[in-house]
Amino acid sequence: MAKWDNMLSIIWMLQSGRKLTAARIADSLEISIRTVYRYIDALCVSGVPIVTESGHDGGIRILKSFQETPLFFNSVELKALVDAFKFAQGAGYPYTKELESALKKVENGLHEEQRDDLSRQTGGLDVISPARPPSVVPLLRDLEQAVNDGRTVRIVYRKANMEQADEREVDPYGLAYDRNEWYAVAFCHRSQAVRTFRVDRITLLEPTEAWFQKPERFSAAVYFRDQSEREREADGPLTVIRIEGESDTLNAVCGHWHMRHYLMERTDREARFLLDVPTMNKYLPMYLMTFGTAIRIREPLALKRRVQEMSSAIAHHYEIDSD
Repeated sequence: MAKWDNMLSIIWMLQSGRKLTAARIADSLEISIRTVYRYIDALCVSGVPIVTESGHDGGIRILKSFQETPLFFNSVELKALVDAFKFAQGAGYPYTKELESALKKVENGLHEEQRDDLSRQTGGLDVISPARPPSVVPLLRDLEQAVNDGRTVRIVYRKANMEQADEREVDPYGLAYDRNEWYAVAFCHRSQAVRTFRVDRITLLEPTEAWFQKPERFSAAVYFRDQSEREREADGPLTVIRIEGESDTLNAVCGHWHMRHYLMERTDREARFLLDVPTMNKYLPMYLMTFGTAIRIREPLALKRRVQEMSSAIAHHYEIDSD
């Protein structure tokens, strides 16, 4: 166990309110008595009110005033907090500044040796965040507030490949982070149905005077999963799709918003999916072609032939005219 983990363990043992001997602490932590006293000296220097009493009824105890102090974290827990902040920052979490402020408060309570140890443990992990419009963070905050308040909002939204944005009123039910993007799941008054809206495509948001009641126990994650299930073209027949490729490429295939729901088995070199034939014929050939020669379709033969036909047609289209 690391030094600071042992020191925290000593604090937790003493917070029981009983006097403990150095020998008992040493035996419990499997360290020497000399090391116990060294740790206690370090804790006292840190401001922890530990009292050592000699004699027959002596022992080591901690003053009751320490019972109201904040929680302590061991080295792995501290590392997890810092790493979680990096992931939140990379995802564009709307309360990153507040999270950073809270983390600073925790770090300010550490001693120099602890901070150095934390820096060493967390220096090897970085999260590369995708570029996002600066408006996304305030939009996420406003949308979450609207979800909590049950307030209808008016948005100006631009769909993909559309030059002009349009205006609509929506009742936001929840937010979801999926495939490196933030989405709002909301009831759209214009279409009279629940829809998903990519937050970075919202160019304007303002609250209205209208209110709504969110469906009980609504979950944005469950909605996304159910939508993917409903996007099947037919109930059957089903076919096994077997794809080979490098591990990183298969990660991309398996992580696709639709394909990931039909993954049956995955190894380092192969992925197997179970999908209905109509959906396979409509969506998969063009999607799998985007991976070029990085993947190889093993099954079914019909899918392999369809990709082959489309590839040949594209190659023929771009043949150099001899004239």
